[in-house]
Amino acid sequence: MARFILFRIIQAIATLVVLSAAVFFGTDLTGDAALAMAPGDAKPSEIEAIRKNLGLDRPVVIRYFDYLGGLFIGDFGRSYNKRQPAFDVVMERIPNTIQLAISALFIAIAIGIPLGILSAVKRDSFLDRLGKSFAILGMSMPQFWLAIILMWIFAVEFRLLPTFGKDGLDPRYFIIPAFSIAVFTMAGFMRLTRSAMLEVLDSEYVKFARIKGLAEQLVIFKHALKNAVIPVLTFGGISFAGLLNGSIVVEVIFSWPGLGLLMLEGIRTRDVPIIEATILTSGFLYIVMSTIVDVVYAYVDPRIRFG
Repeated sequence: MARFILFRIIQAIATLVVLSAAVFFGTDLTGDAALAMAPGDAKPSEIEAIRKNLGLDRPVVIRYFDYLGGLFIGDFGRSYNKRQPAFDVVMERIPNTIQLAISALFIAIAIGIPLGILSAVKRDSFLDRLGKSFAILGMSMPQFWLAIILMWIFAVEFRLLPTFGKDGLDPRYFIIPAFSIAVFTMAGFMRLTRSAMLEVLDSEYVKFARIKGLAEQLVIFKHALKNAVIPVLTFGGISFAGLLNGSIVVEVIFSWPGLGLLMLEGIRTRDVPIIEATILTSGFLYIVMSTIVDVVYAYVDPRIRFG
């Protein structure tokens, strides 16, 4: 098991290095940041001075290795516009993105898994068809469209919830943004739970439990759900990583002060350190969550680590 964990950690580090190269050289190819920062009437000498001050006059390969060395000590460089370390700016925004992702995951689990169980137990019934229709709709519905519709209904028409921003941990500010990004994951939980439950409910040990005369609730929640939940847990871990990185559009719509909104601000102002820091942080969170899921799943199913 230790060998499996070590291999996954090495894979994660290698992936981060590749991601850092892609982000660094990709942002470098988008244009000269000095030109974006200089006034419209700036002289060539003034632009060159800005370029030199930012260290952009050095060869790109040398700049990349300096940048890579800084990453290992948590140095993403200094924000061009905020005049402070990009790492500090990102750390200010991460808690807001994590709070939104956790809220969305809670909503997805609280609604998606019970719907999946009910759909499997009531197979081929009206409730099952309704659940499957909801799953298809949820997985195909654009987040930005749903966010705008929910904002119009609950914030504009009924004036029940705020439309933008965040006020501490006030739950009213979480409901619409969290639900908007949770619907896709909720539909995934519903479909996966239904499939896993149907497979388990047709197994021999569940049939035997029913033959013994056990209560149906005990058969469903103790014998069936306990064995069907393993792939659901795996999906939950991957989904949480996706929620951490998949809320950019919703954050922009609701002016949520998270990583997604910060990334857009960096793109608009050509603040390269902020762009690189937000993308790498999002990638890091996704890779860490994926690695944790792999390790946990390997503990549950030894065939994975031996395979």
